Amino acid sequence: MSSLEVTARGAAADAISAHVPELVKDRVASKIFAQDATLWGEAAQEEASKRLSWVNLPRTSRPLLGEIAALREELHGDGVSRIVLCGMGGSSLAPEVICATAGVDIVVLDSSSPDVVRRAVTTHLDRTAVVVSSKSGSTVETDSQRRAFEQAFTDAGIDATRRIIVVTDPGSPLDSEARTAGFRVINADPDVGGRYSALTAFGLVPSGLAGADIGALLDDAEAVADLLADDGEANPALQLGAAIGGTDPLRDKLVLVDAGTENVGFGAWAEQLLAESTGKGGTGILPVVADGEAPEHTYADANIVRLVSSTDEHDNEADLTVDSHGLPRHPDSIAAEQPGPGDDVPEANLGESGSIITVAGTLGAQMLLWEVATAVAGRLLGINPFDQPDVESAKKAARGLLDQAGATAEEPAFVDGAVEVRALGGDWLGDAATLPAAVAALLGQLDDKSGYVAVMAYLDREEDADLEHVARTLFDVTGRPVTFGWGPRFLHSTGQYHKGGPANGVFIQITADPEEDLAVPGREFTFGQFIAAQSGGDAQVLAEHGRPVLRLHLTQHGRGLSQVRSALTTPGA
Repeated sequence: MSSLEVTARGAAADAISAHVPELVKDRVASKIFAQDATLWGEAAQEEASKRLSWVNLPRTSRPLLGEIAALREELHGDGVSRIVLCGMGGSSLAPEVICATAGVDIVVLDSSSPDVVRRAVTTHLDRTAVVVSSKSGSTVETDSQRRAFEQAFTDAGIDATRRIIVVTDPGSPLDSEARTAGFRVINADPDVGGRYSALTAFGLVPSGLAGADIGALLDDAEAVADLLADDGEANPALQLGAAIGGTDPLRDKLVLVDAGTENVGFGAWAEQLLAESTGKGGTGILPVVADGEAPEHTYADANIVRLVSSTDEHDNEADLTVDSHGLPRHPDSIAAEQPGPGDDVPEANLGESGSIITVAGTLGAQMLLWEVATAVAGRLLGINPFDQPDVESAKKAARGLLDQAGATAEEPAFVDGAVEVRALGGDWLGDAATLPAAVAALLGQLDDKSGYVAVMAYLDREEDADLEHVARTLFDVTGRPVTFGWGPRFLHSTGQYHKGGPANGVFIQITADPEEDLAVPGREFTFGQFIAAQSGGDAQVLAEHGRPVLRLHLTQHGRGLSQVRSALTTPGA
């Protein structure tokens, strides 16, 4: 039996008290499950009318289970033991957390880096099957990856039509093209947006083929569906949505802390759901996936979300101890042993910045919970939680730069060792002539009351994984929230918030030349040219929105990365 629990303290609890009765009175929960497209205003109605089928997925996705099981057996018969997923945004983040939580292996290819793509297509190809996921069927990253695998299978004498499975919306360009070419095609529900698609074919096909128990995932979601559809004040989705989007004044940062949850990597999935759904019209909620030990300080514009284990018992009245800044007390790390349910939490201990939400639940249940809560928060924020207008702007800019792939790159402001430094989005660099000075100049643009720092690395998230820890270092240096995104995957999630949310971010973009470029079969551009266009287009649109961007290009990967890491650790030194 699946269960959910949401508790709150401080400003988050006040928001629940202030808004949930009104949400109940307006029957918001039952209307969401009745797919009432009027809940988010007239401007959002057209989009919402074709984006609400996710509420029924725990039931309507059931027919996929048998099809996926049969296909998995067929692939095993062909000697397949390695599943690669080519997808972006919600199409890749949901299977990643599903498989990590289930403890099964899946290779997620959500990069345009030639080095990353080459590694994926040359590793154990003889026992590999590939799931190509694209809702629109026109995602350039995914199309390019498919072409690379199709060529690799053909060159190896392997029938690509038996090793590539396509997941897309019915009637998409990819749907008809793949069927004509003889590939297996599984259609997803077209009335579900990408970031709400965890329980559609996009989440279930790659996860099920990799060996995750997707039937149990649907069971857990179905077990809580009636609870989340109930117009009652105990509805955890109404509580969570009110806590996220209803604080007064709005706490528009949401720090996601892994405090013992069994849902591995859940913060990254929730990050894309919240950021892309709410970051538009100059407002939104910025999710910040916490890293490392509990910090010694936080900020007054944030809610802290503790993701705890669903198997532990929690007390609604007193289930945690916190420090004077409103953060959980841990002896060693965020994942350390949690206090018992009987620990007392005096209200004074919350401090002026204390606003804490604790969430427990199994993966399928939490996915549905956070989807409903995000829709509720969107209503309170007065935005359309189902569109993503600024994602397309970055894509358009990237296409424009790709058409000029042979053009000479803009000259750097200066070169420091193995790093080319460029500054966009205003005349803020001043007389900085070293990398640490440039970082200090950028951070000098940071609003110390409401700002945030975004680090965007168009690098190899496997080989350069430890770079993520600079986010925590910058938090300790600035006292402001710091997010970290691997490019280009974040363009389909937090990239929307960067451009459409509040104009209070400063941006650090890190790029590098590949060790060796890789052609995209059947295209006039290479993967190296493509990822350069994506990073350039992203920076261009940010600058057009008045966001300060520090572009750092590594001319020698190892040496340059060491320089960048040092500069972000001690800016201005």
